[in-house]
Amino acid sequence: MSSPVNIICMKWGTRYPARYVNVLFASLKRHLHRSFRFLCVTDDPSELAEGIDTCGFPENPGITQARWPNVFMKLLIVRDGFADLNGPTLFLDLDLVVLDDIDCFFDYHPGAYCIIHNWIERRKQILKPRPAIGNSSIFRFDAGRSNELYETFIREIKDADDRSKFRTEQAFLTHAMKSPVWWPEEWVRSFKYNCRPPFPLNLVVPPRKPAGAKFLVFHGKPDPDDAVEGVRTGKIHHRVLPAPWVDDHWHE
Repeated sequence: MSSPVNIICMKWGTRYPARYVNVLFASLKRHLHRSFRFLCVTDDPSELAEGIDTCGFPENPGITQARWPNVFMKLLIVRDGFADLNGPTLFLDLDLVVLDDIDCFFDYHPGAYCIIHNWIERRKQILKPRPAIGNSSIFRFDAGRSNELYETFIREIKDADDRSKFRTEQAFLTHAMKSPVWWPEEWVRSFKYNCRPPFPLNLVVPPRKPAGAKFLVFHGKPDPDDAVEGVRTGKIHHRVLPAPWVDDHWHE
């Protein structure tokens, strides 16, 4: 029998209400077939489903580029002893949809730091490959044995806070991981880059569910609930026809 594992997410502000956390928790109960602890780092645990553990935000160690709390908390949850986490831990952003069983995310390269190889626009891949930068929507670490990531962040916090050196927190996280393992491409897909047809096809062809994907990531806009109904406003090349199949997976 597999050992228990951890899932951790974060919720602050008003963009993602409690429903997003509850949908993620319910999705994992359907698609993770081993014992797990589900932890939400938040300042507002109201309306969260029974069975969800919570803890407050860690203190700001000196990040000045954005109001705290912000995404740099991802560099603090890896500290040994954080929220009494121990063992394999999968961080998940709230704006994603679980499409299929995800036990493989804990069996893949055990002990290694694993993260998404970040996507870039199709046109930018014509002349050069994707940079070796991760996307922190889904990453795995071993809680209690990953303090080096935290120590690197604290030691190099001025560089981490300097956007001329690291444009995003996930760029610094990739740097701290040194040589992370990318998740298999077919396991994690981007709604924007792998489902939404390129312009002008996006105006006449609906998004299609990616074959073989375990997670569908909605980084930026649209969000999962937007995709279900479709997006008819905004920039014409960002518009999306309804994708009702998203609702088959994104629910409590």
